Amino acid sequence: MLLAVGYQPPVIRSSPVTRRYPYPLHLLLCCAVLLGAAGCSRGSAPGGADSASAKAVRAHAAAQARKAEQAEEEAARMELDQIPPPSKNSYLPVHTRDAYANPYVIVHPETVSLMVMLPDLNPHGFGTGGMLRPTAARRKQFELVPGRLPDALSSLPPEVWPYGRVVGVEEQPAATPEARVEIRRNEETTLRILNNLGVVVDEWSGAKGSLLH
Repeated sequence: MLLAVGYQPPVIRSSPVTRRYPYPLHLLLCCAVLLGAAGCSRGSAPGGADSASAKAVRAHAAAQARKAEQAEEEAARMELDQIPPPSKNSYLPVHTRDAYANPYVIVHPETVSLMVMLPDLNPHGFGTGGMLRPTAARRKQFELVPGRLPDALSSLPPEVWPYGRVVGVEEQPAATPEARVEIRRNEETTLRILNNLGVVVDEWSGAKGSLLH
């Protein structure tokens, strides 16, 4: 087809493209951030509830453990009440650990050593302390945590309490200054338990572990 001279083809104008997003992009980004934060806050609620529930469970378990500990101490105290009260004249003159006839406790940073002089089974006492029947052979040592002291002491026979209801307590000898702090903390726990049991404490350690006897 021939075009006439001066013919100008019509300009085809495209219709404006419809926006995919009717709002500015920066506004959409802000909304997305806010929605995400709200979702996180909603999601953290169950976690917080779980944490509170776990704390409640731990607190309940600790309370039950303390109740069981108190019941054990009370039962041990009733057993130890059968041991007569001590007489200071019987144990204060003793100045060496090996000569101490009653139960004796050495406190370490985390544990205690309970030393017990078992009774002599020979009723006549012939040769006691000699080569055939050394006293050291009757001394036994047990390593315990302080919480096991009530059960250990209450299970001992009356024969191992010649001084009455008293226990010698000494800090670990030759401990380092760093360990001495932990020993003092453990000693406080040990003394509290012994006091709860109604047992008289015969302290052998003074300042910096020096012996008082």
